[in-house]
Amino acid sequence: MTLGPVVLDLLGPTLTAEEEELLLHPAVGGVILFARNIHSYSQLETLVASIRGIRPELLICVDQEGGRVQRCRDGFTRIPPMQQFDHLYQSEPEAALSLARECGWVLASEVLAIGMDCSFAPVLDVDDEFCSVIGDRAFSADPDRVSLLAEAFVKGAREAGMAVTGKHYPGHGSVRGDSHLELPVDHRSLEEIQAKDLKPFVALGDELDAVMPAHILFPQVDKDLAVGFSPVWLKGILRDQLGYKGVVFSDDLTMAGATQMGTYPERAESALRAGCDMVLVCNNREGAEAVLKALSTDLYFAGAGDRQSMRAHKTVSRAELEASPRWREAVTRLTALLPVASDMGRDPTSPGAVKA
Repeated sequence: MTLGPVVLDLLGPTLTAEEEELLLHPAVGGVILFARNIHSYSQLETLVASIRGIRPELLICVDQEGGRVQRCRDGFTRIPPMQQFDHLYQSEPEAALSLARECGWVLASEVLAIGMDCSFAPVLDVDDEFCSVIGDRAFSADPDRVSLLAEAFVKGAREAGMAVTGKHYPGHGSVRGDSHLELPVDHRSLEEIQAKDLKPFVALGDELDAVMPAHILFPQVDKDLAVGFSPVWLKGILRDQLGYKGVVFSDDLTMAGATQMGTYPERAESALRAGCDMVLVCNNREGAEAVLKALSTDLYFAGAGDRQSMRAHKTVSRAELEASPRWREAVTRLTALLPVASDMGRDPTSPGAVKA
């Protein structure tokens, strides 16, 4: 079967009979795993293998950014928040760029080693502490340093064989609102956005395999539609003006920032017509089933991006990783960069316990 446009989540650490049937639907193209799906390394291996057993071609994705957003923990390197690289950069720029590249390589190698295809990373938002949902997930509050550090991360991840996804286009770091809980509104002009938040997406455009748009409304650019549902943003600016050729994933259509578009099928249709290649429908099984039932086959391949490009390009076994001097040295350096009490922060992408 070919890859459909819908990325689904799972309820728990094992596939249910209902989920096995859902994964066979031709509209399904991928699965995203959350912390609730991951109890141990061996259990995750079994879950990934069971998904492959149903549909070997499905994309298996995860949000494995580091810092507060790290779904895979047992058997995985604890990755520091990306902002730690900026702190290091200000005193030791060469060391920071080197370690950011090794971070991308370690993170990607470990995701691929267990059989998954990709993590939705890196975050290209420009922020330090202005936006609570972004904060230290971002590399820096300086767009040029975001570009430099993220480019290093991307090189490492792609060297490992993982496709990379820049998020959240055109930048979520300049609004205070959390798009998981509301539709943030940014009243700046396109010129102001281009001078700051959009810079990393422009700088890395040719190196990104995918982008994920933000659920943010920019009235001076498109007065009616949030970015992920806006042909102005996705086709006019991203594709035509910036010349972007990769895949476009919607952010989760369950988020409050997506509710302006109506029912779940209406959200999915609007996103795909606007220019998304794949849509994430998570944390609402009824909504996901409604999308699969209602989505027109005409929209299965409406996008311009090549979904196949998101597959793992190569992989290495966990045993090979652990025997690698490069991996051991990188893990030591990354561990030293962890901030004090790094596990204490709440995952900002998981309001309440919805995405746990």
